[in-house]
Amino acid sequence: MAAFLQNGVHDYTDAERYVPPESPQVREHLRWFTGLKLGLMMHWSPATQLGLMESWPLCDGDGDWSQAEIDWTPDMDEFRCQYWNLNKTFHPIRFQPDKLAKTAKECGFRYILFTTKHHDGFCMFDTAETGYKITAPDCPFSASPNADVTRALFDACRAEGLGVSAYFSKPDWHSDFYWHRKFCIGKTRNVNYDVFKDPALWESFVRYTHRQLQELTSRYGKIDVLWLDGGWVRPDNLGQDIRLAEAVEAIRATTQPHLIVCDRTVGGAYENIVTPEQSIPDEPLGVPWEACVTLGRYFSFHYDDEYKSTREVAHILLKIVSNGGSLALNVTPRPDGAIPPQALSVLSRLGRWLRIHGEGIYGSHSSALRSQENVRYTQVGETVYAYVMFNDNPHLPGRLFLRNPGGIQSVRLQRTGETIPFQQEGDWLIVDTSGVSMTGAEYADGFVLR
Repeated sequence: MAAFLQNGVHDYTDAERYVPPESPQVREHLRWFTGLKLGLMMHWSPATQLGLMESWPLCDGDGDWSQAEIDWTPDMDEFRCQYWNLNKTFHPIRFQPDKLAKTAKECGFRYILFTTKHHDGFCMFDTAETGYKITAPDCPFSASPNADVTRALFDACRAEGLGVSAYFSKPDWHSDFYWHRKFCIGKTRNVNYDVFKDPALWESFVRYTHRQLQELTSRYGKIDVLWLDGGWVRPDNLGQDIRLAEAVEAIRATTQPHLIVCDRTVGGAYENIVTPEQSIPDEPLGVPWEACVTLGRYFSFHYDDEYKSTREVAHILLKIVSNGGSLALNVTPRPDGAIPPQALSVLSRLGRWLRIHGEGIYGSHSSALRSQENVRYTQVGETVYAYVMFNDNPHLPGRLFLRNPGGIQSVRLQRTGETIPFQQEGDWLIVDTSGVSMTGAEYADGFVLR
């Protein structure tokens, strides 16, 4: 068995361990989806009201990095009670799914990756399996016509032509079937009882999980990707076998034959996309991959968050797509349901840049040409794109040396549409940029090589 690559927050499966989907429908849908390249990832739940990390402070086993912001009580049992009661004050009246979907499209996103349920167990969809959900009467937002946030958002996104990826946490820390109240709560992220000694209780959790997955894939329209988090829920870890194959194949046989599954960090037949977290691989992985990266410092909402610049995001995107990957950029709405204006400003400028330079990004794959220090290459069909990344002072040298793919007949600058003189010398394409105006240059210039 090949080793995991040691990159980012989580390991991810390498090409040797990757198992391609057997279904032709899934393979074809995977080819389509991986061409979208840019997705809006959204972690959002009642926890945004505290401005803390979502879910993780509930787990003492991860408290050394997740509980530092809890400065009002030393009693973690008291905190857990407070956290799990946040649903009773969650009232995001500024959540406007149609506006959000339209904005996402204008900012250049081609799909959405939305957290239907995180590890804390709160459901942002109208499940019949638990009362811990946004549509329950004890949640103030339940009276809203958009109370079923997942349905409202997915419908709005599909209306705008956006793909839909549904994040779902396999562990559920609110469920008595996973963290049972008769045992110690919150000691570790794992199930808090011995599944081999209490198989009936574990079977209840398996059936609970299967029913929720069936709800999401039978009542919420077309789901392009089922994005499963919580990789410690796996058969070789304390026997935490949720019989995923049984659930997925039942879904594919009935409502979603094309369904891409991302059982992240687990490997095997249901990790159809691998997901480097907060990291960018240095070279193409040779398998479908999607980097999940935050616009701010956190996946969850923080009142004092600081956001990356549009230049940083554009460069991250170029580094990812030039290596054949996709970017799921996480932006969390505020407790009121609106996207923070500082984040929206960054994304709006990204969308403006992509309207000019997206030709070599959407639908692209990695080129055989190696990256240079400030140049990234992509390819769409037979056309090669060279993106020159700028620092704070956009500047092109008089002679730009690009790696030569051979047989080039023309060089066009995306920003202006003008044809640029060039000559070929061995392995290099020497582009004469001496007459190029830098007016309007921002984060990177794209050159189309045909």
